[in-house]
Amino acid sequence: MEDIIIKPIGIIHTPHTDVKNMPIQPIAADGVKGYIELLPEYADGLKDIEGFSHLTLLYHFHKIKGFELAVVPFMDTEVRGIFSCKAPKRPNGIGLSTVKLIGVEGNIVHVEQVDMLDGTPLIDIKPFYPRYDNRENVSIGWLEKNRDLPLEKLRSDERFK
Repeated sequence: MEDIIIKPIGIIHTPHTDVKNMPIQPIAADGVKGYIELLPEYADGLKDIEGFSHLTLLYHFHKIKGFELAVVPFMDTEVRGIFSCKAPKRPNGIGLSTVKLIGVEGNIVHVEQVDMLDGTPLIDIKPFYPRYDNRENVSIGWLEKNRDLPLEKLRSDERFK
């Protein structure tokens, strides 16, 4: 199989400079603002984006070294397979977050609910569309026991540095 080369299209700027105490999901980062500095050559791709309330960002976990196939996720105390959780220590280091769109100024996209480190390389932006992106009647595996955890109060620690 051939390697895939992905080049960043911009940089995500956030107030988070250290992994410790970061929100572990965007929904837990309500009120936390940041911005995307899209490379100028991609600015035309932002046309019509302001009609959406939310965007899904794909980005690279640039501070994570290596990967593990079994980890203890933030919302658990048991070892789980990396593909059964959203832990950052992944084989390709790709993160996914749906954030609130605040506004666009040229090649700068202002967002809220940022849960990534400052300086994170942005791979792609996709509009969030609930009809396509949400599902009903889903099973959430081992997370079922944590369904009612107060996610907005949970923060990351140093386990994935």
